[in-house]
Amino acid sequence: MTAGYVLSVFVRELPASVLFAGIFMPVTLLLLLLIVYFRIKLREAETVRDQPTVLASSQLTQNILSSSPCTSKWSQL
Repeated sequence: MTAGYVLSVFVRELPASVLFAGIFMPVTLLLLLLIVYFRIKLREAETVRDQPTVLASSQLTQNILSSSPCTSKWSQL
């Protein structure tokens, strides 16, 4: 008795509803959920990519303010 024979008997006796509900539906739903998840992540990345100048300018302002002479740790020595 080979594995191919056992598999063919199993598939022949398996009702189509079990095959559809147990194998096809979960795999299809998983793939659809992955598509939705990656689409949401792509939109988030696009919004961040479209606004890098605002983030860069605020970080630059913070760096300038933190390195001013009156707040520098070297001026306290």
